[in-house]
Amino acid sequence: MRILLTTLNSKYVHSSLALKYLYMAAQNCCQELEVKEFTINNSRDYIFNELVSGHYDAVCFSCYIWNIRQTAELASDLKKAAPRCRILFGGPEVSYDAEAFLEEHPYVDFLIAGEGETAFEKWCRAFNGDGSYSQVPGLFFRDAAGIFAGPAQEAAAFASIPFPYSSFPCKADKVIYYESARGCPFSCSYCMSSIDRSLRELPVERVKEELSFFLKQEVKQVKFLDRTFNWQPDRSRELFAYLMKHDNGITNFHFEICADLLDEACLELLKDARKGLFQFEIGIQSVNRQTLQAVNRRSDSKAVLQKTKMLIDLGNIHVHVDLIAGLPFEDYASFGRSFDAVYQLGADHFQLGFLKLLKGTPIWQDAASFSYVWMDRPPWQVISNRFICAEELCRLQRIEEILDLYYNRGGFSRSLPWAIRQMNEGPFVFYENFSEYYYDRGFQHRSHKKEDLYRIFYAFGQEKNLGQVFTELLLQDLEQTMNFDAVKKFKRKGWNIR
Repeated sequence: MRILLTTLNSKYVHSSLALKYLYMAAQNCCQELEVKEFTINNSRDYIFNELVSGHYDAVCFSCYIWNIRQTAELASDLKKAAPRCRILFGGPEVSYDAEAFLEEHPYVDFLIAGEGETAFEKWCRAFNGDGSYSQVPGLFFRDAAGIFAGPAQEAAAFASIPFPYSSFPCKADKVIYYESARGCPFSCSYCMSSIDRSLRELPVERVKEELSFFLKQEVKQVKFLDRTFNWQPDRSRELFAYLMKHDNGITNFHFEICADLLDEACLELLKDARKGLFQFEIGIQSVNRQTLQAVNRRSDSKAVLQKTKMLIDLGNIHVHVDLIAGLPFEDYASFGRSFDAVYQLGADHFQLGFLKLLKGTPIWQDAASFSYVWMDRPPWQVISNRFICAEELCRLQRIEEILDLYYNRGGFSRSLPWAIRQMNEGPFVFYENFSEYYYDRGFQHRSHKKEDLYRIFYAFGQEKNLGQVFTELLLQDLEQTMNFDAVKKFKRKGWNIR
């Protein structure tokens, strides 16, 4: 039997850790098991031709919020082209209410809900005639009587799952995903981890051994999928120290951490790390106490902001911070206060995200009490609630675009902070005014080269009477960011945006 494991990643540089785990779990019970990865940006015809021409007996799709629509369309077409091919879906986007999903998608023959390693290995054996589908934990499938559900699935013993990269090359142009723990000690109501509270970690010595594999391979970046890497401060500090000691000068390690769990010993250790060795992502989400309580976040905003600032001030670690718009009790003005508090930290990257009401999460189940209105298809993004209206969330989306263009992409390190100080109304009001200017003049209708972003900012500064100093700082930013020939060409064309 020929079986394909596949998925559509969101970008080319991304890779699927799930497919590697599944392959390692089932490779000994399936003679012809293949892995192929695509992206949502590949043409539909290219992917379809690859699936049909493979003459597979079964195609198994890993499904996520970013790929479910295209995956479903491909699977439907594949079933029409190859009716005898069996189609299996799995992954977080189909794990909740699996029976209803199968009823709505008749071309899907099987669905595995929850973690897949144990279930997929047993499914492969049953598919090859060695076992019964009815005994596969977490499996939903069709039989003559309708849709049948296998026994409930228990959380796998994580330490028993083999290292997923022993059979796969670490490609230099791909981000390498890795997890040293599954689950999360917290229960944020908007997160899928709040559904499964089991927290399982690998032994520290095994983690060190596996990290040494990546270091020897000199991969560009290893991104940990641990929901809260530093949930055990002693454990995380030991692993940070190991990576610092064995630093190859090339590999970067990305972690999602909880800032208020950083202790003095960890900060003291991290100050000696090579610049570029570590990258930390900190989900602040809001500084509104009532909002944090409503979504079951127990963090102390004051401590989170203080520790995040201390980390940023070390100057050797790339720090990424997040806010989420659309949370309960966070109206437009409250979000502005959260924005200002986080912006003033001076993080390397500031992501303004929008709440997704993921199926099965507590906030999804409690949506009516907050009068949530949301998109009826992935990514299930919030449209409004009783605290913030649709128009206000659209205004925040405009602010998010300007924040990304001018803060996150860089190149305005002198002019941007100076303009915010001169306007003297705070970062949020500044970005609000700039985004209104940008949209009122229709700049959102086309993409812009970097030099034109300088021209747009200059025109905004002229309207706001920011003066000659602003222009000089903007020119300094331009000269530092762009090459000599591009600067000469810019000066010939001038500041006017066409």
